[in-house]
Amino acid sequence: MDLPKYEGNVHPDEWICNIQKFDFYWRTKYGLGYLDIAISLVDSTIKLPDDIFTDEELRNALKEDVSFTIFKNTNKRKLQSLKYNLERNGGDTSKFISTFRKLCYNAEINDIEEQKKYLYKTLPNNHFDYISNEFYKKMKDVDSIDELIKRFEDIVFEESNLIRNESIVALKHVATGKYLSSVKNLCYITGSKNQMVFVGSSEPVPNSLWKIKFDKELATYLDTSINLQHIKSDMFLGLSVNRNPHYPHNYYYLRSPCTKYTEVSCSGIDKDWMFRHSKLENYDGSLKSNDTINLSIKRTKETNEKVEFLSSHDIHFSIGNYVFQEVVCQNERLGGNEEWCIELIHEGS
Repeated sequence: MDLPKYEGNVHPDEWICNIQKFDFYWRTKYGLGYLDIAISLVDSTIKLPDDIFTDEELRNALKEDVSFTIFKNTNKRKLQSLKYNLERNGGDTSKFISTFRKLCYNAEINDIEEQKKYLYKTLPNNHFDYISNEFYKKMKDVDSIDELIKRFEDIVFEESNLIRNESIVALKHVATGKYLSSVKNLCYITGSKNQMVFVGSSEPVPNSLWKIKFDKELATYLDTSINLQHIKSDMFLGLSVNRNPHYPHNYYYLRSPCTKYTEVSCSGIDKDWMFRHSKLENYDGSLKSNDTINLSIKRTKETNEKVEFLSSHDIHFSIGNYVFQEVVCQNERLGGNEEWCIELIHEGS
């Protein structure tokens, strides 16, 4: 058996515990208890008193040696230089937390407030970073390192679900459980005759994937407009208009195939959508996967720029032999038919 010597580069408590595990082995093979073996394994540069009779006395003696002070300070410096790297950038949260806890243990940093400060210093110092912004909000009443790590993991998990610019998303219509979809070059036979939009598959298939675009790193409720670009066709979700033939400077919005609400298509002239949380009034956080939202859009070609909401319902229209669930915009009411669950499929930049 390879006997682990004590040279001042491991925590005394950990080292003594490891020696203690093999007490039966030491007694059987050498006729000595673990304490005698442990004392014999301490490096000769570390001076021990002659009257050590318990593991507690050995532990205290090792901690009084200057080597332990250097060991603790070394681990504090390592802790100060430790940096958390996001998993999408190649980091490993599990390994990071293991290293953080080990360094705190080695440096004997047991005060929870001090542990918080060290953990906070490991975070990226970007001009905007969700974890840094949320850290102290979530850590206010933490009173143990286990709870500290749990809360940190919660923030990391939330961060991984944030929807960034140019992420690939799917929008599930909550009431019917089907996804907002379009098919390249499949067009309405009425209205604008542009590429049509419908609610189709109950799974996020390729025709129901959209690239979300906005002008910030993250999309924040209440002040961010978004564009939704259909992946398969590169066309943008929006509203279409026609010129009034009798008044060339006036426009009118096209009507949907069945209910004659405002038609929604790909290639519309109005394509800037606002979103709000359908469950939390005046919520001002960042958009993340599995949020349930309402999507609204302004009819900008009208004088009063009327706002309408993206909606669907269990009403269908046909093109040839195919039947499609209608998607429209309307402003008569706001309820379950206007709720969409946004799902992150692939992270953006």
